Amino acid sequence: MNKEMLQTLVGKVMKVDRGGPESRIGKLLHVAEDFFTVLTEDDGVVYYRTQHVKSLTENSKSGLQFDVEVPEVFNYITGENFDALMGNLQYQWVNINRGGPEKLDGVLHSINDDYLTIVKNEEVIRLATYHVKNISYGLKIEKPEEMSNENEDNKSKGKSKKDK
Repeated sequence: MNKEMLQTLVGKVMKVDRGGPESRIGKLLHVAEDFFTVLTEDDGVVYYRTQHVKSLTENSKSGLQFDVEVPEVFNYITGENFDALMGNLQYQWVNINRGGPEKLDGVLHSINDDYLTIVKNEEVIRLATYHVKNISYGLKIEKPEEMSNENEDNKSKGKSKKDK
């Protein structure tokens, strides 16, 4: 993805990739040398490496559904390139590669040119830096409404199985 083209989309709501576990809808906040920053409804701020993004979609007529109001002053970690960003995220709880079998979360402990080290519980995980498609930081907080709806759905499903 070309940096100049991406900069024309700053402030717009778009879909990153067409589908699959890495695809997200959000507002483009920032474009750096080799990554861009998107604010999403469910995952918060997600940093995408441009070399791994296949497409960006903007619905120019009706827009994409995005129900998050971005405050005027919105502070988040950034860097001039991906290596600088990773350095600024050191010792933060991170989520790497949002979905699929390579999804990973834990504390970003150390970074070098070849790999990064994540610590989670008793595991020390080394991941090749090249294979980081996207990253976000912070713990995801579940919405209380969703949790109560899930509990009610599970209870009703359990009752319907017994009734049959």
